[in-house]
Amino acid sequence: MHSKLGAAAIILAIFFQAGTSQAQLDSLKVIPDVVYGHKDGMALTFDVFQPKQNANGHGVLFMVSGGWVSSWAEPKQIVPMFKHLLDRGYTVLAVRHGSSPRYVVPECVGDVQLALSFIAKHAADWQIDPKKLGVFGYSAGGHLSLMLGTVGGAKQGSDEVARVAAVVAVFPPTDLAPYVAPESPRREQFPALKFDPKRAETVSPLMHVTADDAPTLLYHGDKDELVPLWHSEKIQKAFDEAKVDNKLVVIPGAAHGFNEEGNRRLAKDMADWFDEYLK
Repeated sequence: MHSKLGAAAIILAIFFQAGTSQAQLDSLKVIPDVVYGHKDGMALTFDVFQPKQNANGHGVLFMVSGGWVSSWAEPKQIVPMFKHLLDRGYTVLAVRHGSSPRYVVPECVGDVQLALSFIAKHAADWQIDPKKLGVFGYSAGGHLSLMLGTVGGAKQGSDEVARVAAVVAVFPPTDLAPYVAPESPRREQFPALKFDPKRAETVSPLMHVTADDAPTLLYHGDKDELVPLWHSEKIQKAFDEAKVDNKLVVIPGAAHGFNEEGNRRLAKDMADWFDEYLK
């Protein structure tokens, strides 16, 4: 989640760099606006970023979401965010979902589940292994990443439910019940939370932890007031009890966002995590 700032601005600030050089762009194959579904007459899309020279055959989904707002940005503007993964040969798929305020959290979850199933089914189109997909995201994007890590993709007829093999979730809300309660001020701050509180458990990854969940790296600041640290601590405990590989990294003094050093550490740890569990 985020404040009144746009989701794209928050996301781009996470790994801010001076810009994307032409050399960086020339080293990539960029496929914009791949359609994975439709709703209300509109297309649901993702962008593909693939190294031309050293692609390693593994794909990582990025949840384009802050406050469950899923904003579009020109692909070349967001390439710097993925440098730490592209340099190691990963193909990154930036997934957009139906955005708040038009859509609420359960619908956002359904969209990214559909995206995962579509990507797994068509993985050969991008020369990636459908059984070795990773996912990552920040805040609301971290929440959606955890939903894919615990529940998996959308059921497609008789096909096996698509699953991810590794998750990185950064300051993610894991239990939505406190946020969707009628008296919660967050309901007004974040329109995506305006849904029946009885449905909170269905979209709270904390409630879906089982032994077959994807190995998960959690990153959180201990001064985060928007999404308090207990969200990551509780799901880490649940992962431990279910014997799911996991790690929680706490950044001292950090709120809902990290400084340059924290972001640099996160970038390395994220790439290492995917190396360990996807390769």
